[in-house]
Amino acid sequence: MRMICAFLLPLALVGCGSVPAGAGKSTPIPSERLLAYQQPVEGSGEIVVNRDIGMLGGGCYVAVLVDRQVAARIGIGESVSFHVPPGTRVLGIGLDEQDDTLCSKGRLRRELAVPVANGERLHFRIVSEAKSGFDIRPVTP
Repeated sequence: MRMICAFLLPLALVGCGSVPAGAGKSTPIPSERLLAYQQPVEGSGEIVVNRDIGMLGGGCYVAVLVDRQVAARIGIGESVSFHVPPGTRVLGIGLDEQDDTLCSKGRLRRELAVPVANGERLHFRIVSEAKSGFDIRPVTP
């Protein structure tokens, strides 16, 4: 019995958080959920956002915000890139107001000030954890 408990406890804890999709495993967001910052602009930078794979919030889309404007609706294991003008951008996540399920009834707002230089490419990931909920974090190369 102790052997079974010793095996099942770590297995149960794995389902409480998300894990990165890994290189080449994430799928691009379908075009109908891309809402802004898709056209390359002269001198723009690029912000790439990947959403982790995990059960927490798995049935919900999360709104990705650029300068507090909904730029995309992202699901688990998906990725999106935005072409943004240089300068400090406000990158965030929030509730998907187009969602008519319980997922859109809570509260969610996380934001980061992101300095973007001309031609720079920055990577971020959306994580979901049992204790802290959703968050957006920079990915270091």
